[in-house]
Amino acid sequence: MAQFQNRTKIPGSERGAPLHGARVIGPVPSDERLEVTVRVKRRTALASLPDQSYQSDGPSSKRRYLTREQYASQYGADPADLAKVEAYAKACGLVVVESDPARRSVFLSGTADKIGQAFGTVLEQHEHDGGTYRGRSGELSVPAELLPLIEGVFGIDDRPVATPHFQQQRPETSIGLAPHAAQSAYTPPQLGALYNFPSDQNGTGQCIGIIELGGGYRTADLKAYFGKLQMAVPNVLTVRVDGGRNAPSTAQGADGEVMLDIEVAGAIAPKARIAVYFAPNTDKGFLDALTKAIHDSTNKPSVLSISWGSAEINWTAQAKTSFNQALQAAAALGVTVCVAAGDGGSGDGVADGKAHADFPASSPYVLACGGTKLLAAGAKIASEVVWNESSNSATGGGVSDFFDTPDYQLKAGVPLSAYPHARAGRALPDVGGDADPATGYQVRVDGQDMVIGGTSAVAPLWAGLVALMNQRLGHAVGFINPLLYGSVRNTGSFQDVVDGNNGAFAAKPGWDACTGWGSPNGVNLLQAIKG
Repeated sequence: MAQFQNRTKIPGSERGAPLHGARVIGPVPSDERLEVTVRVKRRTALASLPDQSYQSDGPSSKRRYLTREQYASQYGADPADLAKVEAYAKACGLVVVESDPARRSVFLSGTADKIGQAFGTVLEQHEHDGGTYRGRSGELSVPAELLPLIEGVFGIDDRPVATPHFQQQRPETSIGLAPHAAQSAYTPPQLGALYNFPSDQNGTGQCIGIIELGGGYRTADLKAYFGKLQMAVPNVLTVRVDGGRNAPSTAQGADGEVMLDIEVAGAIAPKARIAVYFAPNTDKGFLDALTKAIHDSTNKPSVLSISWGSAEINWTAQAKTSFNQALQAAAALGVTVCVAAGDGGSGDGVADGKAHADFPASSPYVLACGGTKLLAAGAKIASEVVWNESSNSATGGGVSDFFDTPDYQLKAGVPLSAYPHARAGRALPDVGGDADPATGYQVRVDGQDMVIGGTSAVAPLWAGLVALMNQRLGHAVGFINPLLYGSVRNTGSFQDVVDGNNGAFAAKPGWDACTGWGSPNGVNLLQAIKG
């Protein structure tokens, strides 16, 4: 057929080896229906972010960001480009489900054989310890005339791409049981007090978006948890993406992640609306949830919390590029994106003896959140060091092997990557906070009271703080990273964490690849940003 001639490979679409231990069990049935997302390039390149210096606006000042409408019209996909992709899809026998200029996405549905023909690949079923998935290998391709329009194609391969970065406290690690010992488990309000969060703000008028790739929450648990804290239950709503849904199961599954995120963010900013975007754990599901949240003109989240990720090596180049493009859009819109830096130390859970950065925390457009071990005596922090209990229970952090060093980090003294070769790149995390499950967060999951840690907890903790600051400022803090590495760095806005390591990288005065600038002093940070 004519539409299958003169094909060109999509750069970065190469899918490598199957998941560890997976084996091919046969072809995907030709009539199996699946959905894919085609990401179309911007009509105009967003080479740099809009003017983010503070502009005078009467008695106060604020950074200027694009509205969602401005972004869609100036930097969304060109409708003519979307139409060309749609026409090709229809010629291949595919159904165009939706086309969204702001999200730069064409959502398609079709049978496995037609999808395979349209994008030049063969689909096979794989089986592994975690179940089965639909996989492919090699690169995708499209007609040469479409290649300049397409950023990536997602959903053909539906292997799980991310893991939740939370860990339950083990009974044998609980400390601080003796009289007068340092406290070893905290409610979010207790941590907010220890970190000097603004106590006169509650998140009114703000929306915190949370990305979840599995699990769910139970309203009864939220009522019990916030009732115990003597707080009103926050306004939590579900946004379904790609068939994702609020599907609670067990405390040992992804429910621990979902409840941790909601309870931490909700207890820090109790009057903020919390929109939970549920999506399948695939590259398509994750990306679609991200673009849905960023461009959500109904809920309009001003800050996002993401506690899912995986080592950069596990992602295709097209995925890292397209996610990063979406996160750049968030920065242009003034949406702060807080992302957990990972729980597997500098190796990020990869068993090859090398250092790996976690993605999407390694995107230069997110606030990457690392972890500490915090002990409190009364209302004060007694000690705070880098969280590192073992190679599988330690804060992530390091240097990206994919993204270059952003301008805001050029003077921060960031190291070269440790393995496999010395390379300058985006370094993470940017900030830290309590994450060690041995000094973790008191939460409630599926009817059980428990203590959970991990950098998963730090992302919603920071998201809650950002919501409080947005409320007090009367506008979005937005893309905060340039401020943290610039005018804010010497204002007492952080408790510098100088002891410990995460494997390949050690803490030191100032910024480091374990806890970034350190844990927050919320009031000082707010005052520094106001000034």
